[in-house]
Amino acid sequence: MAKQKGNVVTYGLSGKISDLLVFRQRSGQTIVSKAPTVSNNESEAQRAHRRRFQRAVLYSGAAVSDPALNEAYAAKAGKGRTARNMAVADFLRAPDIDAIDLSAYHGKPGDTIRIEVTDDFAVVEVKVVITNPDGSPVEEGYAKPEATGYEWTYTATAVNESLEGDRIEIFASDTPGSITQKTEEL
Repeated sequence: MAKQKGNVVTYGLSGKISDLLVFRQRSGQTIVSKAPTVSNNESEAQRAHRRRFQRAVLYSGAAVSDPALNEAYAAKAGKGRTARNMAVADFLRAPDIDAIDLSAYHGKPGDTIRIEVTDDFAVVEVKVVITNPDGSPVEEGYAKPEATGYEWTYTATAVNESLEGDRIEIFASDTPGSITQKTEEL
């Protein structure tokens, strides 16, 4: 993609020339790119990706309409990026659950489970669900964020007599509501 600044010939141009070139304006610059082509042989995966991207664009419109979210996304936007760009990127990328530390969990109230979660914008909540091997619930609740911004701590509230085969499920969500799940077995 060619970027041109201050060129008298292309300054302020926007639009499409035949099926060859597209001119756009971004941050006071004229951007020239090849005109997009439309394929008639779109796969189901491509259609699914297109629908997901459409939802991301719709989310970004709602996000920039909310003054608080617009300000937060704008603060994260770097040079040549907008709050809308950041909102689309945030929608398309769910949080990552990087680590689950079960070493301090022994099935007693007050025991802790530490979780490391990252996101390109912000992690909103981290939910912990503990179940027995037969699927019956032991307990569930929300972890609390630590000062680091990526560490979360869940404090157990129930007695769990037998830990063998128990499942710990972690659900992390971000601002647009994208959820990532990770399961550990004891």
